[in-house]
Amino acid sequence: MFKNGTMIDVEIISIGDELLIGQTINTNASWMGAQLADNGIKVSYVATISDSWDAIMAALCEAQQRSRVVLITGGLGPTKDDITKQVLCSYFGTRLVLDESVLHHVESFFIKKNRPMLDVNKLQAMVPEACEILFNDLGTAPGMWFEKEGTIFVSMPGVPYEMKFLMEAYVLPRLLVRFPVKKLIRRTYLTQGIGESFLAERIADWENQLRAEGLDLAYLPSPGVVKLRISSNSGKQERVDYFGAQLIEMIPAYLYGEEEETLTEVVGRLLDQRKETVGTVESCTGGSVMASLTGISGSSAYVLGGLVTYSNELKMKLANVNAQTLETFGAVSEETVLEMASGGKQQLGVDWSISVSGIAGPTGGSEDKPVGTVWIAIDGPERKISRKFLFGSDRQRTVQMTVLTALNLLRCEILGINIEKKSD
Repeated sequence: MFKNGTMIDVEIISIGDELLIGQTINTNASWMGAQLADNGIKVSYVATISDSWDAIMAALCEAQQRSRVVLITGGLGPTKDDITKQVLCSYFGTRLVLDESVLHHVESFFIKKNRPMLDVNKLQAMVPEACEILFNDLGTAPGMWFEKEGTIFVSMPGVPYEMKFLMEAYVLPRLLVRFPVKKLIRRTYLTQGIGESFLAERIADWENQLRAEGLDLAYLPSPGVVKLRISSNSGKQERVDYFGAQLIEMIPAYLYGEEEETLTEVVGRLLDQRKETVGTVESCTGGSVMASLTGISGSSAYVLGGLVTYSNELKMKLANVNAQTLETFGAVSEETVLEMASGGKQQLGVDWSISVSGIAGPTGGSEDKPVGTVWIAIDGPERKISRKFLFGSDRQRTVQMTVLTALNLLRCEILGINIEKKSD
């Protein structure tokens, strides 16, 4: 973000002891950063501080030295431990005054909610005399806009939906008028089944060409998924789309969607379009694959049901797994998982059957089958496949990875995309 050719640094200050001790996740800072980035404004600093006079004052002083816009959330409640307004008064050399328009707003808020207004709620109408009020339609604490020596300070409530309203209604529009910028162009592509380093090696030449044209690429990994974000600070929408189309062609077995899509949504859409059905037979995941599939509204159109066969007895009784198969190869094996998928397809009467069996851990592994070993099979209209994976010793992560991997395998089978048969 530029003004007179100079980079304008934006800083976010999040106030709250609950943020520091991990009691509350700081979603405000991430949301604000994303919204600002979408509008071509880069956040340079994020500070999380306690609800104390010294911490707030120090953060304000430091922010003014390095930032031209300072966005503050938290510490604006009516209780005694919320002292942000008092510190702001001290910092800006002003005083708290009763603002009649804010008081009327607070009174109206309680009338609309049909709730009594306590004396303590009237404290919300006490605001620093030097600020410009930003009226909060979703709560009682107003936003406050200050300017000091060329730096803009905006103080907002910490309640997420109230902060978002103030950002969208007042703060972002004003910043964009004050500091005109080119809107950031970006597109995010979602991959599953390939690690960040392997992915980087696979698309290295493509990435070099992209960067040579002045575009940026960010790798955003999380368990089971790596997001690739292509961005342009100079408005090159056509080039962003061009490189995105190339990426889709390069890695179809791994690239499953864009932006905020989930694998479950992608798979569900494919099944719905084809008027095909799916069911599951699950062991180590305990029904998590089915829970993911049915978490989508309208999934009853293509999800018929699932079997949780945690014990060998139920694998035989419900999924028709042969006792000799279990005795010879064990529950966690290619042979067993293929029979689970076939048995589930028959028992459930579905077009596609997903089966999973593994050792989620942290106990139960062996030298031949270490903790994290998972077999996944898909039995479809034309063929059945199986794949072995090693997901590590964390139980929850193994289950999460298994769900994502199973769904991506199903996606590839539906689309006729072959995935190499290897452990991952």
